[in-house]
Amino acid sequence: MTASTISAGADVPRIFHVDRLNLRLTPKAWRYADERRPAIDEFFARQVRLKPSLWNGRVLILHRYTVADGVFDGDYLETDYASLSAWCSWGREVAGVSDCFGAAPLLSADGAFLLGRMGSHTFNAGQIYFVSGTPDRSDILDGTVDMAFNIRRELKEETGLDIAEFSEEPGWTTVIDGSLIAHMKVLRSKKDAEILRARILSELRREAEPELSDIVIVRSLSDINDAMPRYVRAFLSHRFGRE
Repeated sequence: MTASTISAGADVPRIFHVDRLNLRLTPKAWRYADERRPAIDEFFARQVRLKPSLWNGRVLILHRYTVADGVFDGDYLETDYASLSAWCSWGREVAGVSDCFGAAPLLSADGAFLLGRMGSHTFNAGQIYFVSGTPDRSDILDGTVDMAFNIRRELKEETGLDIAEFSEEPGWTTVIDGSLIAHMKVLRSKKDAEILRARILSELRREAEPELSDIVIVRSLSDINDAMPRYVRAFLSHRFGRE
């Protein structure tokens, strides 16, 4: 499987197991961002006027990948958050890249998944996600883009919890939805959902401006809703549909 075999706007997300991720930064220019720079700058300036806390930092975006023998192998380039956010808002049209990131579905002892509702000051306010975040240079360890480190970092930043409190399911569940690629690492808790939710909310109250405004519990297919992006709905449907 190569990046060219999956087109943006695919009707049905593809979900499959991956044993290992082999990712690296291989710098190159992103022609799409270069050609649309004035429009991107105008777009992001409008967003900042609405949400002053937005920061145009440097992020990584995938420009090549293959999947073979249980290994997802890929190369990232570096761009600015303004370009990534504009491209995502404009529908992730075919642009020679994929929005490829790690996510950590939190699975409680009583079989529910816990997701976070994004705060009003964030770019995706009100949407409901798993713990996740776009990789950046801080996630490059020993020459590789370390997605396991990325989710540990995001888990701590978004929930205040340490990954040592969870057990990790082997490998990754990868969801490909057009030009979006999410690598899911399921983290199992020894706590029931309500107790885990209360713990996270307690951690969030310690922050002046937490990224998450609430924690949402999903126990069955009936709890899935349109505030969740399609790749999140696809993953939850896959998990609950098989059990």
